[in-house]
Amino acid sequence: MANIKEIARQAGVSVSTVSRVLNNHPYVSEEKRNRVMDTIKQLKYARNMNAVHLITGRTMNIAIMLPFVNHVYFSALMEGVGKGALSASYRLILCQTGYSQDKEREALDMLRNREVDGIVVLSSSISPTEIEAYCAYGPVVCCQDAGERRFSSVYINHTEAFRKAIRYLIRKGHRHIGFTVGRMDSPSTEARLIAYREMLEELGEPYRKEWILDRCLDIEDGAAIMERLFVMKERPSALLVTGDHVAAGLIYEAERRGVSIPKELAVIGFDNHPIGRMLGLTTIDNQLLQMGEMAFAILHEHIEGTQTAPVRHELDFELIERASV
Repeated sequence: MANIKEIARQAGVSVSTVSRVLNNHPYVSEEKRNRVMDTIKQLKYARNMNAVHLITGRTMNIAIMLPFVNHVYFSALMEGVGKGALSASYRLILCQTGYSQDKEREALDMLRNREVDGIVVLSSSISPTEIEAYCAYGPVVCCQDAGERRFSSVYINHTEAFRKAIRYLIRKGHRHIGFTVGRMDSPSTEARLIAYREMLEELGEPYRKEWILDRCLDIEDGAAIMERLFVMKERPSALLVTGDHVAAGLIYEAERRGVSIPKELAVIGFDNHPIGRMLGLTTIDNQLLQMGEMAFAILHEHIEGTQTAPVRHELDFELIERASV
């Protein structure tokens, strides 16, 4: 099998030039880089990544920890992370956890075992304090706000986003407002509950537990919301649905049952997914693609050593008005 010396000899360059090309070093002329790459293809050279890891101390792998790979929200975040990783020649290792704390610890252990250079946490059930302990082994970036921590975070302010959506519904004449959640114990749900309770207090409305619909994660759950609404003695006139794909299921089932959107039930989604645009869904754009891209950019800076202190980056959000309110 060809080695670096043979590549250098056939390409007519030094061994150090070949090494710089292989390590994507910027200070190589385009002509020499092309010559080396052509020779590598001709000789069918394959790098020994174990040796590269020993020399550079890097694996060129990063892990993405997420509960579900088939969830629209996490797919959008992964797309953003993947876009950044591709441009920096990093490989992604997806660690699906199903919110199992043991599986989450296994994913984080990849840092301790030096299997990855860093990890992006899209969502987790273990505490931020426990995640912090792994920062001793490598950089971690979370896509949720956990306050001042040893790890970096990229996020939107869910309380403010929810508050804006609620005030929009109130301006449209709604007082009986419910909302859906994926998990009651998630940080984003806790943040949204703050805005929700504030709204109830301002309106002088009672807190109705049945108007907070838990375990709404996919399009089928969205369709099932209508069944849950129909058995209520008093129904909300508007729903904030945490996910455009969940809202899509709700809208489909509402139309099937002859419930007019927005005349009989107003709906606001989250994520600004293409399916929402097709259905005319009013939504909150929470910048998921940009969040994933920023998460990788910060992680890469930590890996390269150009950013050592933890970063907290809050992204903007936007209420997009369509036809569902």
